[in-house]
Amino acid sequence: MTTSDTPVTIRPFQSADWPAVLPILRTTFQAGDTYAFAPDSTEAEIHKAWVELPAATFVALGVGGEILGTYFIKPNQPGQGAHVCNCGYVVAPAAQGQGVASLMCEHSQQQAVAMGFRAMQFNLVVASNVRAVRLWQHLGFAIVGTLPGAFRHHTLGYVDAHVMFKTLVA
Repeated sequence: MTTSDTPVTIRPFQSADWPAVLPILRTTFQAGDTYAFAPDSTEAEIHKAWVELPAATFVALGVGGEILGTYFIKPNQPGQGAHVCNCGYVVAPAAQGQGVASLMCEHSQQQAVAMGFRAMQFNLVVASNVRAVRLWQHLGFAIVGTLPGAFRHHTLGYVDAHVMFKTLVA
């Protein structure tokens, strides 16, 4: 997918992308303020969670082919809950604030429908990550629950986390 108004291409992850994707993920996880991954997660743990377990992983590329971000999509639950997907998005620090997360989320919704998912759920949106909460709301996600103190933030301590949901197919 190439967007018409911005020079970003989103395509399926390829194994050759890993050397560029890993530092983006590692930087985000080590910050300890948005993802539940342990800051000291090993490369093997990160690869398994981001590439091996999901149904699909994608990368967002800039004009020069540089990786601006990545996302995964997977069933949120097995069996009778497998029609609802879960996604995770990470944008490279240098590309943040440029609409990459929004483009990836829009792309993931299209992919989710194509893969047969009927809805999308984010299980742990850190409440102090106001920029993400606002973006997901802008893209049609609703806060359907708040988990008190569910996230151990690196600097703020225990903070609330939201469960956010969007129906994709009526």
